[in-house]
Amino acid sequence: MGYQGGCECGAVRYRLEDRPFAVHCCHCRSCQRESGAAFALNGLIEAEKVTILQGEPERVQTPSDSGKGQSVARCPTCKVAVWSHYGGMGEKGSFVRIGTLDDPNSCPPDLHIFTRSKQDWVNLSDGAPAYDVYYSKSEYDTLFGPDRAARYRKLRGV
Repeated sequence: MGYQGGCECGAVRYRLEDRPFAVHCCHCRSCQRESGAAFALNGLIEAEKVTILQGEPERVQTPSDSGKGQSVARCPTCKVAVWSHYGGMGEKGSFVRIGTLDDPNSCPPDLHIFTRSKQDWVNLSDGAPAYDVYYSKSEYDTLFGPDRAARYRKLRGV
């Protein structure tokens, strides 16, 4: 079981031992700069559920819109970002770049965040909820269902 993925050159390969409990389509300016695109698509999952199958990502510290920064795990060869650890959640949670999965269609976005800074030409017509900044913990069950919401609460300690 699990979702597999890796970097462009194949030096880093990983497996997710469960489906991410949340998939964010983030439109913040930091994600736009980091990805070089209009948004980043991140699957949130418990760090212990990310198994490295091959290689060892290097960590690069970068800023984030929260001001807490992030540690980006990149392939040391091709430099593709495979996941991040954001300051707010630290090493407990991994924000896996959905585009690095072998089947990125398996994890569509649950919601859009930081839409206040989305590119004007981006049309949010996929039906996923959209937030100017972020959503409230009171919405976890509605957004992710009870099982995934419970995983999120446990990781966040709420």
